[in-house]
Amino acid sequence: MAEPRTLWTSDEMLSATGGRPSGEPFAATGVSIDTRSLEPGDLFVALRDLRDGHEFVGQAMALGAAGALVERAPSGSAIVVDNTLAALEGLGLAARTRATQAKRGAITGSVGKTSVTQAVAAGLALAGPAHASIKSYNNHIGVPLTLARMPRETRRAVFEIGMNHAGEIEPLARMVAPDVVAITTVGAVHTENFPDGEAGVARAKAEIFAGLAPGGTAVLNLDDPWFAFLRREAVHAGARILTFGSVEDADAELLTFAPTDEGARVTARIGGEVLSFPIRQSGQHWGLNSLAVLLVLGELDVDRPTSLAALSAFAPLDGRGAARRIQLPDGAFTLVDESYNANPVSMGAALKTLGSVPVQGRRIVALTDMLELGDEAANLHAGLIEPIEVAGVDLVFCAGPLMAALWRSLPPARRGGYAPDAAELASQLERAIAPGDVVMVKGSKGSKAHAVAERLMALDVGARKAG
Repeated sequence: MAEPRTLWTSDEMLSATGGRPSGEPFAATGVSIDTRSLEPGDLFVALRDLRDGHEFVGQAMALGAAGALVERAPSGSAIVVDNTLAALEGLGLAARTRATQAKRGAITGSVGKTSVTQAVAAGLALAGPAHASIKSYNNHIGVPLTLARMPRETRRAVFEIGMNHAGEIEPLARMVAPDVVAITTVGAVHTENFPDGEAGVARAKAEIFAGLAPGGTAVLNLDDPWFAFLRREAVHAGARILTFGSVEDADAELLTFAPTDEGARVTARIGGEVLSFPIRQSGQHWGLNSLAVLLVLGELDVDRPTSLAALSAFAPLDGRGAARRIQLPDGAFTLVDESYNANPVSMGAALKTLGSVPVQGRRIVALTDMLELGDEAANLHAGLIEPIEVAGVDLVFCAGPLMAALWRSLPPARRGGYAPDAAELASQLERAIAPGDVVMVKGSKGSKAHAVAERLMALDVGARKAG
């Protein structure tokens, strides 16, 4: 097994952060901010966040950290700085500067940014030395951390950039300085933080253009209601525009999206060429998502065969539409796990997909509150009645004070059950499921939709026998 390569020497860290040395010189093979995931040889960065990372420096050293980035000198090797977050940003900028051959992409959007980022990352990994965000590392800590972990030999990289408030994306985009950016879609997400609702969200997403490298490309959703605004902002920033959508004017036009047993088959026209390719995603929004992925990969110099191979192998991420057969004593049902997060846009897309799935039994949804929607929250929850009806959902289970608005709007025949929280709803749902049903679980992370999905997974007698 090859020895891990040195990512940072202490001299390089001193230069990047303006810190001062403490203890012996050292070299780090990685960067960590959490002792739970720290690997031997990592640099441990003691950030002040929900907990003060300095409380864990000793534990990090005991776990094999090569050294620490701290604000007060510990025993052992360290770089001492005035502010560890600012120093982490300095490491990130230094990593970007030294990776001279790296072309960089950045992805944002109200829905789908994590999955699109990871699909792009899969394509980059097939094409050569690559680097990417992990999980949803998309905020003021995750972006500089991802940059700081980028090896100098990287040829291509992709970063996810997110926000909850105005002004958060621009500094992160400037930090990454991407050659290509993509905005998946704009929707009613985090609107409690924007007095003018979606218009504010659109402006916040457009901040990503501020970081675009000279001559860079903006990949935009032509179907999105905010396309004209985003295009105008991108052009103002000097971007070249590439579009994806379901209309002829799109550079990448979605022609058909056909569900299959393994996911779906997408047919599209890109640059005058008609392509038909399989994907492992069943969500209808993946018709457009796959085109965004192909355009971004093309701008990062990944050839089409490699891009299509990556898309065909890319599996749904946990909590983002993965389907699983759950074996009961008298048969099996299908769980569609959409429990990672939710907003009105993603909820509508998930329900549309559910409506296209053939079922032997019933279509059942278990929905927990969508959060951060401000004054319109109750109306947005009640408004889910329309996509539920269009999808032909048989039973609806609701949890939480906001989902009570939907519950009151449901006709009695569609009411499966209501509970004040996810834990109690899971018990009701468990008693109602029968073999042949397709059950989708979706809600915001903070309203614990994942607890419902985990409870249903625990019903799998096949998994228990295998264990």
